[in-house]
Amino acid sequence: MNHKLKESLKACQALQYGDFTLASGKHSKYYIDIKKASTDPAILSDIAKDMEAEMKRKGIMVDRIAGVVLGSVPLAVALSLRTGIPYVMVRKEKKDHGTGKLIEGVLTAGMSVLVVEDVVTSAGSSAEAIAILRDAGAKVDNVLAVIDRQEGGEARLSGIGVRLVPLLTAEEVLRD
Repeated sequence: MNHKLKESLKACQALQYGDFTLASGKHSKYYIDIKKASTDPAILSDIAKDMEAEMKRKGIMVDRIAGVVLGSVPLAVALSLRTGIPYVMVRKEKKDHGTGKLIEGVLTAGMSVLVVEDVVTSAGSSAEAIAILRDAGAKVDNVLAVIDRQEGGEARLSGIGVRLVPLLTAEEVLRD
């Protein structure tokens, strides 16, 4: 377990207790607001360092890092700056102006892509981003997340041939 990251999340009050509705529609008695961490330069830098180390441990080598707009884009940028691997941004839906692209940045068919996420619950947004990337010809085998809430995301990703690699699990974060 990553004790420093866990303490950083607690110190910046990213872990909150109450009654929350998650993006998946589920209700929860706790919420992990990674945006509180990813908007703090020191914590964001630590997350990128931990993600880079996890990539090395798991043997993840890719051509691109992908962040889903909006929440995981800072993570993708920080990891890109740390590793030198270019990043792309994946939109959930096309904009009705400009180029109308779902993927911003340079991505060509055949490239391997690592999707980074802040918090994975059901992995719905990850699965959507993976589908968009794969439709563009990318190869996606891994999702690297700060937190796995352990609520079905890992199984969903496994079902589409993708491994979930979390820095921390909800169990680890919630354990005192």
